Amino acid sequence: MNLYRSARTVAGASGTDAIDWASAAEAAKAATEPGSLALESGEQAAYAQDVRAARTAVRSVSGVEFDVPETVEIQNRHHWIDANVATFERVMGALEPHTDTFPGIARTINTGTMTVLLAFLGRNVLGQYDPLLLAEAPEGDHALYFVRPNILEAAQTLEVDPERFRRWIAFHEVTHAAEFGAAPWLSDHLEDRMEHGISNLSAGRFDREAFRELDAAMTVVEGYAELLMDHAFDDEYADLRRKLDERRQGRGPLQQLFRRLLGLGLKQRQYERGKNFFEHVVEAHDLETASLVWESPEYLPSHDELDRPGLWLRRVDR
Repeated sequence: MNLYRSARTVAGASGTDAIDWASAAEAAKAATEPGSLALESGEQAAYAQDVRAARTAVRSVSGVEFDVPETVEIQNRHHWIDANVATFERVMGALEPHTDTFPGIARTINTGTMTVLLAFLGRNVLGQYDPLLLAEAPEGDHALYFVRPNILEAAQTLEVDPERFRRWIAFHEVTHAAEFGAAPWLSDHLEDRMEHGISNLSAGRFDREAFRELDAAMTVVEGYAELLMDHAFDDEYADLRRKLDERRQGRGPLQQLFRRLLGLGLKQRQYERGKNFFEHVVEAHDLETASLVWESPEYLPSHDELDRPGLWLRRVDR
């Protein structure tokens, strides 16, 4: 880790875009230890086995035919930063056609902010199912990442068996693959809501409804994943979830501030709110009814229905 090199890279940000993406990626990696990818004997095969087991179990409980992405990577932190800087560039790039040329000082600040974001997430993300939203890629070209150093570090901090913890992460990410497999329209729907909201925001208008719809859709994505994990995971998991929640809540003031600034508190709320919605639906009916959310965009619960599942059940005639 070289904080001096990171700061110099940010200070030297150049170009005509709002953010110098190459500098942001380089600076984030300079500020972040990559972590080891020295896999132990059989470890790579164990990751593959976890993914296959998760695919079989999730298919069984959900009734959804899907496959895992062809791209399944075991990464270090630098690999994750490289893989995700393009995602951030695609999302933020939607703003730039609507903005004037950024002066150098603003570009430096923006590049520094993105550096902090990438470095923080690179040190904390455990696994990721990436639907490659807004990417010009062939249909179905998604990716699955596991950040090995973060998984091992988190397992040690939480005092849990690293193999069981790794398997739990694999099940969580594969449930996301099931969602996008069950709903081929989901990528387009999320992209449309993102582009609509960003376009209005860049034009000086805040489209509250577009962001509410995007938040509702992401809450469904996270909540349904939690539901499937509860039904599909082939080991005890309550202690893993409890310890992870305690770890998030027990972090120091600086990390808590970063989480709020980066919107990670919103993501936790999406987990909890979505899980509560689906638990109510399954308790009232069954998993098959919960899976109706993937029939079409019209079947997604609204922002209000997420807090009042009975309204959604009546609307879908259940």
